[in-house]
Amino acid sequence: MILKFRAAAMAAAVFAFAGSAVIGGQAQAYQGPIALPSVSYLPAQLGGAGTIGLDEHPAPAPADSHSLDSLVATEAAEQASDAEQECLANAVYFEARGEPLQGQLAVAEVVMNRAASGRFPASLCGVVVQRAQFSFVRRGRMPRADRASEAWRRAVGVARVAVERKAPRLLPPSCLWYHANYVSPSWGHRLAETTRIGLHIFYS
Repeated sequence: MILKFRAAAMAAAVFAFAGSAVIGGQAQAYQGPIALPSVSYLPAQLGGAGTIGLDEHPAPAPADSHSLDSLVATEAAEQASDAEQECLANAVYFEARGEPLQGQLAVAEVVMNRAASGRFPASLCGVVVQRAQFSFVRRGRMPRADRASEAWRRAVGVARVAVERKAPRLLPPSCLWYHANYVSPSWGHRLAETTRIGLHIFYS
């Protein structure tokens, strides 16, 4: 009986040792099942306005809304740093000034993604004024924003944060389109939905 007990104990010890793997010359204990990527949610303070959706495309975790608030407040100004940032600020102002800051940053990222994609004009201004892309642009010209408003100062802050990469990305580089959730464009069903932030649905 004692011999059987000892044999069982030795077998258990051998099994436990076999559960380790040698990786790079070092024994690594088995840590259990491999963790699969999980669906993540973008944090936002929506104040009951709009919805936040699933981000099914793995990307760096976005900054929390408090950090983004602080970044934008620090960068907010009446004047953009250059013409490119001004075009981006106009896109943020006219397309998303009523959205949460994460929604405004996401719109800025779409413009930047387009400029970097090779499928659209290579400059931010070229992307913004491209024909039939942004409804606030008429005949290649942008209307004048209310430069004295807090919404404009915030849009400039968002543009600076986006261009200078001061906050983690919200969208993958492949995200090139978006629309408001109360319209249904004919192209929407042909693209993969990336996420929803506020009243906007973003696609890759």
